[in-house]
Amino acid sequence: MTETEIKVVLQKIVERITERFRPEKIILFGSYARGKQTADSDADLLIVMNVTGSKRMTAVEIDLLLVGIPIPTDIIVVTPEEVEIYQDCVGTIIREAIREGKVIYERAA
Repeated sequence: MTETEIKVVLQKIVERITERFRPEKIILFGSYARGKQTADSDADLLIVMNVTGSKRMTAVEIDLLLVGIPIPTDIIVVTPEEVEIYQDCVGTIIREAIREGKVIYERAA
């Protein structure tokens, strides 16, 4: 997949997620954010949003929205409060995503 095709697919992912949910941010991290993806890579997405109920079930709902997208995804849902608490904690996925990731969507204030 070319860089242009990847950008189009990522935009489609953002559109699907934001149409159904109202996340504060979507952060792409991992190999796709670094431009080092391979044919076996998935797009790691940290979805920052308020959640009522289970974050895991919300991640499953998001996964279902992305059926048919040609890039496999790994969805992690976190709350804004968790980002505040863990963004500087060494060894957390939140810290990795915040420090090394790319914000591909941010809701207007």
